[in-house]
Amino acid sequence: MSTKIVYLGPMETKLLYTLEAQDQLIFTIADAKAILGSSDSSVKNVIYGLKKKNRLKEIERGKYLLSPAKAGLEGYWSEHVFRILPHLIDQYYVSYWSALSHWGMTEQIPFMVYVAIQKRKKNLQFDGQVIHFVTVSPQKFFGYTQEKIGDSYFNIASREKTIIDCLDRLEFAGGITEVAKGLWNARNELRFDTLLEYTQRFQVESVQRRLGFLLDLIGLRDIKAERALTKDFKGYHWLDYSARKEIPSYDKKWGLKINVPEQELLAFRRGL
Repeated sequence: MSTKIVYLGPMETKLLYTLEAQDQLIFTIADAKAILGSSDSSVKNVIYGLKKKNRLKEIERGKYLLSPAKAGLEGYWSEHVFRILPHLIDQYYVSYWSALSHWGMTEQIPFMVYVAIQKRKKNLQFDGQVIHFVTVSPQKFFGYTQEKIGDSYFNIASREKTIIDCLDRLEFAGGITEVAKGLWNARNELRFDTLLEYTQRFQVESVQRRLGFLLDLIGLRDIKAERALTKDFKGYHWLDYSARKEIPSYDKKWGLKINVPEQELLAFRRGL
């Protein structure tokens, strides 16, 4: 099948070549206007034409992804979502199920990209993936690091903070069974002193209860954890509030309503 050749106009060519020469794959309307030196309406017409010719993709209103020359004549191009995040928001970090997957703590690949932010932002859809922004309080916004993909850096929760974030918002982590599996899979990489320090800094009692219970269950508990996590709890919390609200048993030590069976929590260890 023959390839359809798409011809570019002079202004379209100038914009694409200039952006590529500057290695600027993601740009705004303001960037395009500065390059073309034209009116708003003229720049918008150029962008509209390039979108129709598959040379640009709109990430969100006013922000675009360039399809570089190496994309070929048809112009089909994609970028890893993690690479575009720094261009969408200043203060953020990837977390929850997406971080579990990145660190190899689960074999599951989430169909959404979960991103922690401090100011509410509407979810986006990019290249068939939903970027789900989770608003957290300043108190919880810590414990992230930088990772590199290609020649770009992005922010992501550390392994320790990933566990804590997941225990706090289980609906964004695949449930308590995924967190149990993540703890086990990362047991040789986790810094347990840091995990306990972050848990206390997080100041959410239900997170402490769930972590203590899981550490007991999968045999990763030690004296430091006993001192850091054991306290006189009042009342009962759900082990997994995102699961069915049925209570086969209570855990008095951690003050939890156990609504996920132990065999399900430890299913990942079958065959080990």
